[in-house]
Amino acid sequence: MLRKRGSAILCGAFLFVAWNAIVVLYLWGRPLSGREEREMDRGRGGADLAVDVIHMAEAFEAELEMQRKILLQIQGHRSLWEQPNENGASRSGPPQVVIPILVIACNRVTVKRCLDKLIEYRPSAELYPIIVSQDCGHAETAQVIGSYGSQVTHLKQPDLSDIAVRPEHKKFQGYYKISRHYRWALNQVFNSLSHSSVVIVEDDLEVAPDFFEYFRSLHPILKSDLSLWCVSAWNDNGRDGYVDPGKADLLYRTDFFPGLGWMMLKELWVELEPKWPGAFWDDWMRQPDQRRDRACIRPEISRTLTFGRKGVSLGQFYDKYLRYIKLNSEFVPFTKLDLAYLKEEKYKEIFEKQVYSAPLVKYEEVQRGQLKGAGPFCLHYSSKDGFKVLAKNLGVMEDLKSGVPRTGYRGVVSFLSRGRRIFLAPPPGWSKYDPTWS
Repeated sequence: MLRKRGSAILCGAFLFVAWNAIVVLYLWGRPLSGREEREMDRGRGGADLAVDVIHMAEAFEAELEMQRKILLQIQGHRSLWEQPNENGASRSGPPQVVIPILVIACNRVTVKRCLDKLIEYRPSAELYPIIVSQDCGHAETAQVIGSYGSQVTHLKQPDLSDIAVRPEHKKFQGYYKISRHYRWALNQVFNSLSHSSVVIVEDDLEVAPDFFEYFRSLHPILKSDLSLWCVSAWNDNGRDGYVDPGKADLLYRTDFFPGLGWMMLKELWVELEPKWPGAFWDDWMRQPDQRRDRACIRPEISRTLTFGRKGVSLGQFYDKYLRYIKLNSEFVPFTKLDLAYLKEEKYKEIFEKQVYSAPLVKYEEVQRGQLKGAGPFCLHYSSKDGFKVLAKNLGVMEDLKSGVPRTGYRGVVSFLSRGRRIFLAPPPGWSKYDPTWS
């Protein structure tokens, strides 16, 4: 659509300029009338003719200036159809894929903070339509969303009824409603609106300046690498002091499903929707039957920040971890970088070599700051309890889901400690996760 619009604008501009040029040239070069010739012969009218010529020259100059301004405006709009696509081609090539942003909302009027940043950083409303799906029927929140007018599409989840649950799960009613809402909203995006991918954010997330650039650059890899099933903007251990501020462009594969601003393809939804859970959808995603040994991509420095302490989880992890997550502030031109290193075979080989060639150290050396050299360093764990003790004492998240540690890839958790890279890793020869480590 953008390509057609661009061609129409250029064609119209060319015809407009050409027609005006023809008119001006015709007036400029038209032969004198009989009256003008007689006046010239009698030596009269020369002054009037000179005035006419001057007026014509001024009109010609004004016309050229107007056409120059029009052409400058057209040039400014060319960015809509000449943005490079995922493969670096211009808009004259195959059209770019549309990646909608699905905002899951309920009863927080602070959704305004989320939407303000999305709209501020969004490079194109047509390439990144914002769809706000609201549950709960909260009037004030609906009013906030409605205030954005055509900048967003506002969907309202129609079923607001309570869900029948076991008596011991009554306190988890909110989790059941969230899962129902996700299912309905994703069906709207993929089935009713016919999109092929989506980035999901919740109403308590603020995004980084390069949020859209990040997901645009990784869409082709997600689509082509079948060992991947999501791209996340989140680093669970991304607190200030635990990430390298000089490595804003550093990306990882992770076996842990991070959520909190993540992209999925329609093919995955076709797989998951028939068995979508009644509640706790995110932990369900982390189970082996859903993950199926697939990985996600996540950044060194998070491209989202959660500001929602209040919610159904009652601030779980918020005060200790989430409120201190570092949000990236440096725009990284990911679409211009070579991200082929994230493909499975290449990444696995390079990552394991980096981890297991690093000097092996003891916890006491890390904790007391006795490490020598710039790093990285490797610290081994060999049991569930061993991992949890080391993680807790080193300040990274200690919980495991189906045996997978947060941010872990092949059991390895990467973070900074006192300015040095630490790989908290199982011994060499690791083969699989143990789901009982939960």
